[in-house]
Amino acid sequence: MAMVLEDLKGLVAGTCVSGGLDSRTIAKVMMEAGVKVIGFTGGIGQPDEKDINDVAKRMAPTGIETVIVDLRNEMADACLEAIKCQAMYDGGYWNSTGIGRAVTIKGLIPEMKKRGVQVLVHGATGRGNDQMRIERYTNVFAPEMKVYSPWRDAGLLKRFPGRTQMVDYLAQFGIVAFAGGKKKYSTDANMAGLSHEAEDLESMETSMTIVEPTMGVWPWQAPDKVEKVTIRFAKGRPVQINGKDVTPLEAMMLANEIGGRNGIGMKHALENRIIGTKSRGVYEAPGMELLGSAIRYVYQATMDRRATLFFGQLSKLVSDQIYDGRYYDPTTVAARNAIDTFAQYADGTVGLSLYKGNIFFDSLTHCPHSIYNEADSSMEASDGVNPVSSQGFAEIQSVEARMLALSGQIEGR
Repeated sequence: MAMVLEDLKGLVAGTCVSGGLDSRTIAKVMMEAGVKVIGFTGGIGQPDEKDINDVAKRMAPTGIETVIVDLRNEMADACLEAIKCQAMYDGGYWNSTGIGRAVTIKGLIPEMKKRGVQVLVHGATGRGNDQMRIERYTNVFAPEMKVYSPWRDAGLLKRFPGRTQMVDYLAQFGIVAFAGGKKKYSTDANMAGLSHEAEDLESMETSMTIVEPTMGVWPWQAPDKVEKVTIRFAKGRPVQINGKDVTPLEAMMLANEIGGRNGIGMKHALENRIIGTKSRGVYEAPGMELLGSAIRYVYQATMDRRATLFFGQLSKLVSDQIYDGRYYDPTTVAARNAIDTFAQYADGTVGLSLYKGNIFFDSLTHCPHSIYNEADSSMEASDGVNPVSSQGFAEIQSVEARMLALSGQIEGR
């Protein structure tokens, strides 16, 4: 049975806040209803927040304490794990929001428990994915903790049908807030990237280019020159960029900077939501796209045909699990461990050229586990595979082909 506001009276609620109008309204409403409210925010490298501590300052007028939890290292590690797994969702975009929710809730739960929180409160809409992700991760890491979703509470939906009503409500307590003009779209941001959706983007007749990139530029706005970059991988993870050793956090920040200024990683998707509906989104993920493209060149050199097929199946599974809020499930862990079997050989230095949204391959060096042999694939005379030897293979292949034909199983013969 879903909780309603009255059920929270006398309890300690930990509310996930951004410092926006919704967050302040929900916090104040709960306080006035006799609920002890503590705000929580995870710092996951949000590019639209110059200082994550500003969230606490914006929440202060409501009278609640806001706890800021630095999760940037955890977020960077999760980003590199997704890159290693090539975990892209519908339309081939990097699921930045799905990764962010996994890291955030896992990181906030321990801090909530320290402060005696009994109910986790979130402001996700009742029509999207995040409600499912947030609640599932809460159930996984704190099965004893209740969850309250204000925007599934019929009473609050009736009380606050729009932003104007929220502004008027806060004004009663001397809290200055603004409804703001109509937005063209809404945005969710973290280190992995930005997702833009809703409002004008809901129309399939609206171009994706109405989005103003935050982490970079559109390809046509990028410099009129090629930028060279080298990335060194060890076991499927970037350890050097342009000759400089990098931590996971440094790798993500630098890759975002390089990819962003070159217009890398702008994607469009008409995706399948968890709850069965379709959702249109425009996504920015310059660092994920840059690093993800680079490691693919290493994988292409180190995996045989069957390994590549199996890796693709595992990758799809991990991607779906991240999207569905199941990143820490045993199934996901097992799939990631299987991917590590292939990634342990993914060592190499990749040279790339970046130009106006494009990533061009330049070189692959220091790749000791590569199974590519120039002599074997050469069209010229070489010491590789003896072309005469292929005759036997062709004859063996012909046995099955001819029997399929003679048995009547080939249509149109």
